[in-house]
Amino acid sequence: MNERQKRFADEYIITGKVIQSALAAGYSVQYSKSDACKILERPDVKEYIDKQMEAITSEKTATAQEVLEYLTKAIRFELNEEVVVVVDGSPQIITKRISLRDSNKCAELLAKRHRLLIDKVEADINRTVVFEGENELED
Repeated sequence: MNERQKRFADEYIITGKVIQSALAAGYSVQYSKSDACKILERPDVKEYIDKQMEAITSEKTATAQEVLEYLTKAIRFELNEEVVVVVDGSPQIITKRISLRDSNKCAELLAKRHRLLIDKVEADINRTVVFEGENELED
């Protein structure tokens, strides 16, 4: 893998966009638009990207499963938070269940994940369109 391919791979890891990555790495506009995806097919580039992605992902990064479990705990009020309250003019830290508002937000996020709240209607319509008459093109 040459230096330009490495720059492309590094940019692709950051953006996930082929054309933008190719342009940032110094490839021409024409090549970036037509053939940049071929760089991703190179075994050495694939291996480099995989290794870099593995290095980025660590035990400190939550998995999708962990996020879903956290959101589920929140909607079941199994999570606590610390808050500061003033008792007899003196601030104290107490532990309490999370708020209803926070639990509702987590429920909304889970509902979106499971497509229970759909903001737009999805339709799969297959129809045959027949054009009658002559086809005239204007210059």
